[in-house]
Amino acid sequence: MAKKIVFMGTPMFAVPILKSLYQNGYPISDVYTQPPQKSQRGQKINKSPIQGISETLNLEFRTPKYLKDNNEEYEYFKSINADLAIVVAYGQIIPREFLNLTKKGFINIHASLLPKWRGAAPIQRSIMNLDKETGVSIMKISEQLDTGPVCNTYKIDLDNNLNASDVADKLSLIAAEKILDNIDNIYEDKAKFIDQDHSKATYASKIQKAEGEINWNDSAQKINGKINGLYPVPGAFFIHKGERYKILKGEIAYGAGNPGEVVSDYLEIACGDKQSIKIKEIQRQGKKPQNIGEFMLGSQIKKGIVI
Repeated sequence: MAKKIVFMGTPMFAVPILKSLYQNGYPISDVYTQPPQKSQRGQKINKSPIQGISETLNLEFRTPKYLKDNNEEYEYFKSINADLAIVVAYGQIIPREFLNLTKKGFINIHASLLPKWRGAAPIQRSIMNLDKETGVSIMKISEQLDTGPVCNTYKIDLDNNLNASDVADKLSLIAAEKILDNIDNIYEDKAKFIDQDHSKATYASKIQKAEGEINWNDSAQKINGKINGLYPVPGAFFIHKGERYKILKGEIAYGAGNPGEVVSDYLEIACGDKQSIKIKEIQRQGKKPQNIGEFMLGSQIKKGIVI
Protein backbone atom coordinates (compact mmCIF):
# COMPACT_ATOMS: atom_id res chain seq x y z
CA MET A 1 0.00 0.00 0.00
CA ALA A 2 1.34 3.46 -0.97
CA LYS A 3 2.55 5.58 1.92
CA LYS A 4 0.63 8.79 2.57
CA ILE A 5 2.38 12.16 2.84
CA VAL A 6 0.90 15.40 4.15
CA PHE A 7 2.67 18.47 2.77
CA MET A 8 2.57 21.74 4.71
CA GLY A 9 3.97 24.89 3.11
CA THR A 10 3.08 28.36 1.89
CA PRO A 11 5.60 30.50 -0.08
CA MET A 12 7.23 30.08 -3.47
CA PHE A 13 10.24 28.47 -1.76
CA ALA A 14 8.07 25.41 -1.04
CA VAL A 15 6.68 25.01 -4.58
CA PRO A 16 9.60 23.15 -6.27
CA ILE A 17 9.68 20.73 -3.32
CA LEU A 18 5.98 19.88 -3.60
CA LYS A 19 6.31 19.54 -7.38
CA SER A 20 9.28 17.20 -6.98
CA LEU A 21 7.35 14.92 -4.62
CA TYR A 22 4.38 14.86 -6.98
CA GLN A 23 6.41 14.29 -10.15
CA ASN A 24 8.41 11.48 -8.54
CA GLY A 25 5.30 9.57 -7.54
CA TYR A 26 5.16 10.24 -3.81
CA PRO A 27 1.47 10.17 -2.84
CA ILE A 28 0.38 13.52 -1.38
CA SER A 29 -2.87 12.87 0.45
CA ASP A 30 -3.40 16.46 1.64
CA VAL A 31 -1.69 19.85 1.39
CA TYR A 32 -1.88 22.44 4.17
CA THR A 33 -1.17 26.08 3.40
CA GLN A 34 -1.93 29.51 4.83
CA PRO A 35 -5.33 30.98 3.91
CA PRO A 36 -5.59 33.52 1.05
CA GLN A 37 -4.65 37.06 2.07
CA LYS A 38 -6.28 40.32 1.08
CA SER A 39 -3.99 42.72 -0.77
CA GLN A 40 -3.05 45.96 0.98
CA ARG A 41 -5.93 47.88 -0.57
CA GLY A 42 -8.33 45.01 -0.14
CA GLN A 43 -9.16 44.82 -3.84
CA LYS A 44 -7.73 41.38 -4.46
CA ILE A 45 -7.47 38.05 -2.67
CA ASN A 46 -4.02 36.49 -3.01
CA LYS A 47 -3.72 32.72 -2.79
CA SER A 48 -0.46 31.31 -1.49
CA PRO A 49 1.91 29.88 -4.13
CA ILE A 50 1.34 26.42 -2.61
CA GLN A 51 -2.43 26.75 -2.98
CA GLY A 52 -1.89 27.74 -6.60
CA ILE A 53 0.27 24.72 -7.45
CA SER A 54 -2.06 22.41 -5.50
CA GLU A 55 -4.96 23.54 -7.66
CA THR A 56 -2.86 23.04 -10.80
CA LEU A 57 -1.87 19.51 -9.73
CA ASN A 58 -5.40 18.74 -8.51
CA LEU A 59 -4.21 18.03 -4.97
CA GLU A 60 -6.52 18.25 -1.98
CA PHE A 61 -5.60 21.30 0.10
CA ARG A 62 -6.72 22.87 3.35
CA THR A 63 -6.26 26.44 4.59
CA PRO A 64 -7.07 26.61 8.31
CA LYS A 65 -6.36 29.97 9.96
CA TYR A 66 -4.85 28.16 12.92
CA LEU A 67 -4.09 24.65 14.16
CA LYS A 68 -3.75 25.34 17.86
CA ASP A 69 -6.89 24.39 19.82
CA ASN A 70 -8.60 23.49 16.53
CA ASN A 71 -10.31 20.21 17.36
CA GLU A 72 -12.02 19.90 13.97
CA GLU A 73 -8.68 20.13 12.15
CA TYR A 74 -7.05 17.77 14.64
CA GLU A 75 -9.72 15.12 14.00
CA TYR A 76 -9.40 15.54 10.24
CA PHE A 77 -5.61 15.25 10.34
CA LYS A 78 -5.93 12.18 12.52
CA SER A 79 -8.32 10.60 10.01
CA ILE A 80 -5.74 10.91 7.22
CA ASN A 81 -3.60 8.31 9.01
CA ALA A 82 -0.52 9.69 7.24
CA ASP A 83 2.88 8.05 7.24
CA LEU A 84 4.85 11.30 7.09
CA ALA A 85 4.39 15.08 7.11
CA ILE A 86 6.78 17.34 5.17
CA VAL A 87 6.82 20.95 6.39
CA VAL A 88 8.41 23.77 4.35
CA ALA A 89 7.93 27.36 5.55
CA TYR A 90 4.32 26.67 6.49
CA GLY A 91 3.99 29.77 8.66
CA GLN A 92 2.41 28.19 11.72
CA ILE A 93 3.85 26.32 14.67
CA ILE A 94 2.71 22.69 14.57
CA PRO A 95 0.96 21.99 17.90
CA ARG A 96 2.35 19.20 20.04
CA GLU A 97 -0.79 17.06 19.74
CA PHE A 98 -0.42 16.97 15.93
CA LEU A 99 3.16 15.70 16.09
CA ASN A 100 1.98 12.22 17.07
CA LEU A 101 -0.47 11.86 14.19
CA THR A 102 1.92 10.43 11.58
CA LYS A 103 3.77 7.13 11.73
CA LYS A 104 7.21 8.57 10.83
CA GLY A 105 6.91 12.03 12.31
CA PHE A 106 7.00 15.57 10.91
CA ILE A 107 10.03 16.51 8.81
CA ASN A 108 10.96 20.15 8.32
CA ILE A 109 13.07 21.57 5.50
CA HIS A 110 14.70 24.67 6.97
CA ALA A 111 16.73 27.18 4.93
CA SER A 112 19.81 27.41 7.13
CA LEU A 113 22.61 25.31 8.53
CA LEU A 114 21.08 24.56 11.91
CA PRO A 115 21.52 25.43 14.72
CA LYS A 116 22.41 28.73 13.04
CA TRP A 117 19.50 30.96 12.06
CA ARG A 118 16.52 29.24 13.57
CA GLY A 119 13.31 31.14 12.95
CA ALA A 120 11.40 33.14 10.36
CA ALA A 121 14.01 34.79 8.12
CA PRO A 122 17.10 32.57 7.86
CA ILE A 123 18.09 33.46 4.29
CA GLN A 124 17.82 37.21 4.83
CA ARG A 125 19.69 37.10 8.14
CA SER A 126 22.47 34.95 6.71
CA ILE A 127 23.11 37.38 3.83
CA MET A 128 22.85 40.46 6.06
CA ASN A 129 25.31 38.85 8.47
CA LEU A 130 27.82 38.42 5.60
CA ASP A 131 27.99 34.65 6.13
CA LYS A 132 30.28 32.78 3.77
CA GLU A 133 27.90 29.84 3.39
CA THR A 134 24.35 28.74 4.05
CA GLY A 135 22.22 25.75 3.13
CA VAL A 136 19.22 23.63 3.98
CA SER A 137 18.70 21.33 6.95
CA ILE A 138 16.43 18.29 7.00
CA MET A 139 15.20 17.94 10.57
CA LYS A 140 12.56 16.28 12.69
CA ILE A 141 10.11 18.75 14.23
CA SER A 142 9.96 18.99 17.99
CA GLU A 143 7.92 21.30 20.19
CA GLN A 144 10.28 24.29 20.19
CA LEU A 145 10.98 26.23 17.00
CA ASP A 146 13.64 24.62 14.77
CA THR A 147 15.23 22.71 17.66
CA GLY A 148 14.71 19.13 16.49
CA PRO A 149 17.41 16.64 15.51
CA VAL A 150 18.91 16.95 12.02
CA CYS A 151 19.55 14.10 9.60
CA ASN A 152 21.21 15.99 6.72
CA THR A 153 22.46 19.44 5.71
CA TYR A 154 23.33 20.66 2.21
CA LYS A 155 25.61 23.71 1.83
CA ILE A 156 26.10 26.45 -0.75
CA ASP A 157 28.66 29.26 -0.83
CA LEU A 158 27.47 32.86 -0.54
CA ASP A 159 29.06 35.79 -2.34
CA ASN A 160 28.43 39.51 -2.76
CA ASN A 161 26.35 39.02 -5.91
CA LEU A 162 23.63 36.75 -4.51
CA ASN A 163 20.44 38.29 -3.16
CA ALA A 164 17.79 36.61 -1.00
CA SER A 165 15.70 35.66 -4.03
CA ASP A 166 18.71 34.00 -5.74
CA VAL A 167 19.62 32.07 -2.61
CA ALA A 168 16.04 30.95 -2.00
CA ASP A 169 15.85 29.60 -5.56
CA LYS A 170 19.11 27.68 -5.17
CA LEU A 171 18.19 26.18 -1.81
CA SER A 172 14.68 25.26 -2.91
CA LEU A 173 16.00 23.32 -5.91
CA ILE A 174 18.58 21.51 -3.75
CA ALA A 175 15.88 20.58 -1.25
CA ALA A 176 13.55 19.43 -4.01
CA GLU A 177 16.20 16.93 -5.14
CA LYS A 178 17.59 15.82 -1.78
CA ILE A 179 14.30 15.33 0.07
CA LEU A 180 13.52 12.26 -2.05
CA ASP A 181 16.47 10.25 -0.69
CA ASN A 182 15.75 11.46 2.82
CA ILE A 183 12.13 10.28 2.62
CA ASP A 184 13.21 6.86 1.40
CA ASN A 185 15.69 6.56 4.28
CA ILE A 186 13.06 7.66 6.80
CA TYR A 187 10.60 5.08 5.51
CA GLU A 188 13.28 2.38 5.79
CA ASP A 189 14.42 3.57 9.24
CA LYS A 190 17.89 4.29 7.85
CA ALA A 191 17.88 8.04 8.57
CA LYS A 192 20.12 9.09 11.47
CA PHE A 193 18.89 12.14 13.32
CA ILE A 194 21.53 13.93 15.41
CA ASP A 195 20.69 16.43 18.13
CA GLN A 196 21.66 20.03 17.48
CA ASP A 197 24.26 21.79 19.61
CA HIS A 198 21.83 24.22 21.21
CA SER A 199 24.68 26.32 22.66
CA LYS A 200 25.52 27.44 19.10
CA ALA A 201 21.98 28.47 18.15
CA THR A 202 21.29 31.88 16.60
CA TYR A 203 17.88 33.28 15.73
CA ALA A 204 16.59 34.77 12.49
CA SER A 205 13.84 37.04 13.75
CA LYS A 206 11.17 38.31 11.37
CA ILE A 207 12.33 41.21 9.20
CA GLN A 208 10.93 44.60 10.15
CA LYS A 209 10.48 47.15 7.36
CA ALA A 210 12.41 49.81 9.29
CA GLU A 211 15.53 47.60 9.24
CA GLY A 212 15.89 48.38 5.56
CA GLU A 213 17.00 51.99 6.10
CA ILE A 214 20.64 52.41 5.10
CA ASN A 215 23.19 54.09 7.35
CA TRP A 216 25.92 55.32 5.03
CA ASN A 217 28.39 55.33 7.93
CA ASP A 218 28.32 51.53 7.76
CA SER A 219 30.84 49.62 5.66
CA ALA A 220 30.12 49.01 1.97
CA GLN A 221 30.09 45.26 2.70
CA LYS A 222 27.41 45.66 5.37
CA ILE A 223 25.28 47.94 3.20
CA ASN A 224 25.60 45.58 0.24
CA GLY A 225 24.55 42.70 2.52
CA LYS A 226 21.47 44.67 3.51
CA ILE A 227 20.59 45.43 -0.13
CA ASN A 228 20.93 41.77 -1.11
CA GLY A 229 19.44 40.31 2.05
CA LEU A 230 16.28 42.42 1.90
CA TYR A 231 15.60 41.91 -1.82
CA PRO A 232 12.85 41.88 -3.02
CA VAL A 233 10.93 42.80 0.14
CA PRO A 234 10.94 44.87 2.20
CA GLY A 235 14.04 46.26 0.47
CA ALA A 236 16.97 48.41 1.55
CA PHE A 237 16.29 52.12 1.19
CA PHE A 238 17.43 55.67 1.82
CA ILE A 239 15.31 58.78 2.25
CA HIS A 240 16.10 61.98 0.35
CA LYS A 241 13.96 65.12 0.69
CA GLY A 242 11.17 63.12 2.29
CA GLU A 243 11.02 60.46 -0.45
CA ARG A 244 11.97 56.83 -0.10
CA TYR A 245 14.32 55.27 -2.65
CA LYS A 246 14.62 51.49 -2.60
CA ILE A 247 17.91 50.07 -3.88
CA LEU A 248 17.20 46.86 -5.76
CA LYS A 249 20.71 46.10 -6.94
CA GLY A 250 24.12 47.53 -6.17
CA GLU A 251 27.79 46.60 -6.09
CA ILE A 252 30.78 47.52 -3.99
CA ALA A 253 33.08 50.12 -5.58
CA TYR A 254 35.95 52.38 -4.51
CA GLY A 255 34.65 55.94 -4.89
CA ALA A 256 36.10 58.36 -2.34
CA GLY A 257 33.97 60.78 -0.35
CA ASN A 258 32.23 61.44 2.94
CA PRO A 259 29.62 58.87 4.03
CA GLY A 260 26.40 59.45 2.08
CA GLU A 261 28.04 61.63 -0.57
CA VAL A 262 27.18 60.99 -4.22
CA VAL A 263 30.61 60.59 -5.82
CA SER A 264 29.76 59.94 -9.47
CA ASP A 265 27.25 60.92 -12.13
CA TYR A 266 25.72 57.43 -11.90
CA LEU A 267 24.67 57.37 -8.24
CA GLU A 268 27.70 55.91 -6.56
CA ILE A 269 27.45 56.68 -2.84
CA ALA A 270 30.36 56.77 -0.41
CA CYS A 271 30.23 54.58 2.70
CA GLY A 272 31.97 54.72 6.06
CA ASP A 273 34.99 52.63 5.12
CA LYS A 274 36.50 54.46 2.12
CA GLN A 275 34.50 52.27 -0.23
CA SER A 276 31.23 53.01 -1.98
CA ILE A 277 28.04 51.45 -3.32
CA LYS A 278 27.44 51.77 -7.03
CA ILE A 279 23.66 51.57 -7.49
CA LYS A 280 22.59 49.51 -10.51
CA GLU A 281 18.80 49.39 -10.09
CA ILE A 282 16.55 51.62 -7.99
CA GLN A 283 12.88 52.27 -7.28
CA ARG A 284 11.62 55.71 -6.32
CA GLN A 285 8.65 55.80 -3.97
CA GLY A 286 5.44 55.15 -5.94
CA LYS A 287 7.32 54.49 -9.20
CA LYS A 288 8.43 51.46 -11.17
CA PRO A 289 11.94 49.98 -10.83
CA GLN A 290 14.52 51.58 -13.11
CA ASN A 291 18.08 50.84 -14.12
CA ILE A 292 20.42 53.60 -13.06
CA GLY A 293 20.77 55.09 -16.54
CA GLU A 294 17.02 55.63 -16.82
CA PHE A 295 16.78 56.92 -13.28
CA MET A 296 19.51 59.53 -13.60
CA LEU A 297 17.91 61.13 -16.68
CA GLY A 298 15.19 62.67 -14.52
CA SER A 299 16.74 62.62 -11.07
CA GLN A 300 17.76 65.59 -8.96
CA ILE A 301 20.21 63.41 -7.01
CA LYS A 302 23.46 64.56 -8.61
CA LYS A 303 27.16 64.23 -7.91
CA GLY A 304 28.21 66.17 -4.81
CA ILE A 305 24.88 65.85 -2.95
CA VAL A 306 25.01 64.24 0.49
CA ILE A 307 22.09 61.89 1.22
